[in-house]
Amino acid sequence: MKTSLAVTFPAALIAAMLSACTPDKPTGETLRPVRTIELRYDKAQETHRHFGSVQARHEVDLAFRVGGKVVERRVDVGDTVREGNVLAVLDDTDYRLAEEAARQQLIAATAQARQAESDRQRLQALKADGSVSVSDDEHAHSNAVNTQAAAESEARKLELASNRLKYTVLRASQSGVVSAVRFEIGQVVAEGQPVVSIANHGEPEIVVDVPEDQLSSFKKARFKASLASAPEEQFDVVLRELSPQAAPQTRTYRARLKPAAARRLPLGATATLVVERAVTETPAAAIPAAAITQSNGQPALWVVRRANTEPVGTVDLIRVAVHGYRNDAVLVSGPPAGELVVIAGVQKMAPGLRVALPGATRSTAPTQATQ
Repeated sequence: MKTSLAVTFPAALIAAMLSACTPDKPTGETLRPVRTIELRYDKAQETHRHFGSVQARHEVDLAFRVGGKVVERRVDVGDTVREGNVLAVLDDTDYRLAEEAARQQLIAATAQARQAESDRQRLQALKADGSVSVSDDEHAHSNAVNTQAAAESEARKLELASNRLKYTVLRASQSGVVSAVRFEIGQVVAEGQPVVSIANHGEPEIVVDVPEDQLSSFKKARFKASLASAPEEQFDVVLRELSPQAAPQTRTYRARLKPAAARRLPLGATATLVVERAVTETPAAAIPAAAITQSNGQPALWVVRRANTEPVGTVDLIRVAVHGYRNDAVLVSGPPAGELVVIAGVQKMAPGLRVALPGATRSTAPTQATQ
């Protein structure tokens, strides 16, 4: 037993000494793997959606120009009418009596005017031989003028009475479709009270409300629209009118857009307006927000420089210009297209650090924001 231990100990000691004299084997360099994307420039688009309705550009509210009791109604909502069609009729009994009274007054005034003119002519004939004084002649002339003026006044009163009789019949002022009826037979309506609305369906418009923060960009955008009944069918529209004043309740601005090409749209239908505009005038690249870092207080990116086609490179910090933020993406410009940008672990990078590229991908961050 003692002999065995003696032999084993010198052998272990010799092995340890040989091991200490043997030089270390070189170990391979450990490269930090990074995720990168390839910069791709394009004009970034911003898209907003607004919901509105289809309305007629020309819609008028019609009213009787006199008051009275409705005795006849000839239209309902949805009826198509032509200019001049009768829509409703008032009881005209009192207006006929007023017209007849005005006519009789005109007859009396006309008779007085003729009598006064006849007297003036007789006195004018007698004035030559001095049988009539100058005073009587002037009185006869004045009476003839006054009675003629009174006759003309009564003629105007008869004309007014005739017009008010005609106003008891409400006629369409334009061709279109009846969009509202606000009276019933037997109802007494006041003069000027709106009772019927007529919309010209030949010129439909899409009406939306624009928030204040989107007002400036709304004027420079491009527009497309679709209806709830056919959401897959989009058509171009152009801005016709944008209200300069916000609505008191909603603090939004009313916008009216018309189809770029003549198109029939159902009035009252729900419409979706797609608003597209370029965020920047020059092309920009969209990268994940996590890729942005700073260099002396300025936005910067870590880019990977490769000397050859090997999946190995060194990182370098370069400054960029930031044009805007879109959800989880940032719009930047500066580095040439095709540069590889580090998008993860940027806080662990250092200038000249060698990194491994498991596989670079093209920039997939969204260049178009949808709201």
